[in-house]
Amino acid sequence: MCGIAGFSGADVRPDDARAALERMIHPLAHRGPDGFGFHAEPGAALAHARLSIIDLATGDQPIHNERRTAWTVFNGEIFNYVELRRDLEARGHRFYTHSDTEVIVHLYDRYGDDFVQHLNGQFAIALWDGERRRLVLARDRAGIRPLYHAHRHGRVWFASEVKSLLAVLPECAQLNPRALMQTLTYWAPVDPDTLYEGVQSLPPGCLLSIEADGSQHLRPYWNWTFPDAAETSPSRYPLSVEQATDELRALLVDAVRLQLRADVPVGAYLSGGLDSSGIVALIKGFTDTPVRTFSVAFEDGEFDESEHQQAMVRHLGTDHTTLRCTRRDIGEAFPRLIRHTETPVLRTAPVPLMLLAGSVREHGYKVVLTGEGADEVFGGYDLFKEAKVRRFWARQPESHLRPRLLERLYGYLRNSPVSHPGFAQSFFGQGMEHLHRPVFAHVPRWTTSQRALGFLSPDLRAASASWDPLDAYEQTLPPEIMAWSPLARDQYVEAKSLLAGYLLSSQGDRVAMANSIEGRFPYLDHRVIEFANRLPPSFKIRGMTEKYLLRRALADLLPADIVQRTKQPYRAPDSQSFFFDGKPLDYVAELLAPASIRDAGYFEPQAVSRLVEKCRQGRASGFADNQAFVGILSTMLVHRQLNETRTAPHAHRATDAPLAVPAG
Repeated sequence: MCGIAGFSGADVRPDDARAALERMIHPLAHRGPDGFGFHAEPGAALAHARLSIIDLATGDQPIHNERRTAWTVFNGEIFNYVELRRDLEARGHRFYTHSDTEVIVHLYDRYGDDFVQHLNGQFAIALWDGERRRLVLARDRAGIRPLYHAHRHGRVWFASEVKSLLAVLPECAQLNPRALMQTLTYWAPVDPDTLYEGVQSLPPGCLLSIEADGSQHLRPYWNWTFPDAAETSPSRYPLSVEQATDELRALLVDAVRLQLRADVPVGAYLSGGLDSSGIVALIKGFTDTPVRTFSVAFEDGEFDESEHQQAMVRHLGTDHTTLRCTRRDIGEAFPRLIRHTETPVLRTAPVPLMLLAGSVREHGYKVVLTGEGADEVFGGYDLFKEAKVRRFWARQPESHLRPRLLERLYGYLRNSPVSHPGFAQSFFGQGMEHLHRPVFAHVPRWTTSQRALGFLSPDLRAASASWDPLDAYEQTLPPEIMAWSPLARDQYVEAKSLLAGYLLSSQGDRVAMANSIEGRFPYLDHRVIEFANRLPPSFKIRGMTEKYLLRRALADLLPADIVQRTKQPYRAPDSQSFFFDGKPLDYVAELLAPASIRDAGYFEPQAVSRLVEKCRQGRASGFADNQAFVGILSTMLVHRQLNETRTAPHAHRATDAPLAVPAG
């Protein structure tokens, strides 16, 4: 794991490049505290901040090929590098390091842009081809590692985080209103949009090449795809449930085996649920790797899963650490979270994970395996079951019995929307007119989130009035999506919106790397995803049992109560984390004061004041109020960061003369 940055352009000269590279890479020191590396030649300049995990002695980047014509900086891990290296050496390639990075330049020499097809990993790659004077940017299939780029002053600039780009392009420190509306609705901007004017995110599974003549080519090399619905019936699927269970087990064992590769100790998160428990059980049962486990516990019983965590610790016999997180911990750490996410969030759940990653680092670990991704891959969320019931209900809309199935959902919520049948039918009955649209399952969630748009300032609210979030999102979907099963459609939208845009970013990469920790995700091995995507829907959700096949694959490794336990999503206290003794935390009072809201211009001061008072009194009603409050507060924190960037005395524009900056 590392941070990368750099730029390319016809006017790039080695003598002038170092100062800009220094400015770009030092803000990424948290991603790579073990050292910095640089390479510049006519046309391109590359920088790297290293978190040393594989090949501690000789793996410093940038890395070059045998002829020094191709150079790369790389963030992430190539898990199958051992097998790739063996094959490349058999074909005559000579290696000068033992790092996973070096396979990238040799694969590029042999396969050109198709080198990405050979990689099993999580990565953001920048590769400079000096012979053809072209820059190649590539991002892993699921979007685990971030990669941003901007096109300014005749150059292409790239970096692992936006703050690196703003260090040389402060003119990009302007909030993009469209991306803000997307975030307040979908929980994240839609690739390639970002919150910053002129800055784009490279979408997952894509490769961008910038040629010598300045032309640019964006090519998807992988995507979540599913067979046509007619091909996913159990009768047409070539494997029985028993055979599919065995194949899934073998895939998971191999994914875990590959992701344990490291020259440093490896830890794992243990939430007490099926997914993380399964990863730890696979490590214990099928490898010789010692594993240290870590979990977070809460003072509020509604969010706390420590009872289940401790049961798994006893079952697996792991050396375990629990971080106890209070509401005040969350509120006080929230500004630091937003400095790292660089975008608004609608919930506080990333904060305890950021604090937990800090505990991992304090105990001497740099790598943790996590169960993230299993719900998206195997149909684990209540959203999927909710959509199944709503489609069943829609076939007999007058039925009073069919919607009662919804009462089996959201049992972990203190104020569950299904606790009152009348309200449940009203709440989940909304959006039924969108039954045949690919975003049908997400209408209730997005409708709840989108209520935050009602707090926008008059100008932004007028702009949002003509914006239809369902139409806008559907324009990003592949045309073949309507041929897939309803569950496949739901999974695709979930993978592209919440997983890639929020969970793997604000709740994944950013909070781990804030503490120089690398998270690894065995359930997001692309072979596991591809296998699961071919499964009949009934192998994922059987009746109202989610992740059916995954439960079977892990059944003999875990206690029965864990295998049978209904999914409880990870959550944390939201608005209640910012008020104590009837008063908001100092920074909350400052940022949400009417004058501050008015000066920023994003929200309507009186509406925000009413919401703040409601939350102060503990009367926030459900997800809508809490998400609006957290979204507004985090937007104001981003705004403060933008102001600091624009006014900082060290702000340096890329067109200025290079400044002398000491080497790192």
